[in-house]
Amino acid sequence: MTTTNAATAPTPVSGTTDIPKSSSSSSMSSTTGSTLAGNFQTFLTLLTTQLQNQNPLDPLDTNQFTQQLVQFAGVEQQLKTNDSLSRLVTLQQTTQATQALGFVGKTALVDGSTATMKNSSATWHLNVPTDSTVEITIANSSGQTVFTGKYTAAAGTDIPFTWNGMGNDGTQWPDGKYTISATGKDIANDNVGIAAQVQGVVSSVDLTQSPPLLTIDGASYTLSQVKSIIASSN
Repeated sequence: MTTTNAATAPTPVSGTTDIPKSSSSSSMSSTTGSTLAGNFQTFLTLLTTQLQNQNPLDPLDTNQFTQQLVQFAGVEQQLKTNDSLSRLVTLQQTTQATQALGFVGKTALVDGSTATMKNSSATWHLNVPTDSTVEITIANSSGQTVFTGKYTAAAGTDIPFTWNGMGNDGTQWPDGKYTISATGKDIANDNVGIAAQVQGVVSSVDLTQSPPLLTIDGASYTLSQVKSIIASSN
């Protein structure tokens, strides 16, 4: 994009969890597991007793109790599998929490069109699929249009666009939240969809949620919504 006195548009660059179970659900699962395990042990005890005390002249049907043994063995294996899956889920939640905590204090890039202007500077990142003429409109929190501009942009992802808060009429707008809208026309004058992303510092992490929620400029995002982490300029 080109640079105007109202906005700083940098040189385009190309390329650049489950809800925790409630206590009632956990109790039910534990009770069910204990009951099935108890039934399996009871079955083995009864089977052993029957084999020890069977009538030699009228022995037990081996096919029948073998099938029962196989069925109960399958139940026992399923119980063990469920326990293993529960441990894996717990491990995954712990990993997500650890990863989320590592984002605190870092600048993250997420999908969105509303950015916070601080010290007369607000930055968005645009994804332009093809060489285009891009028309940008910026509105304040009341929906009032405060700036418009047209720029040429080469195809690329994560193209930063910085606005200095200066309106088209020369008004210096105060710090606050502003929303960008970007539309494009390619060489054939066909419409081009342009997605916007915003950046902000991760101020906190809510570990009571699964997956954890990151707070960025007062809004909550999951780890999957974070597109990238922007390296500090220091």
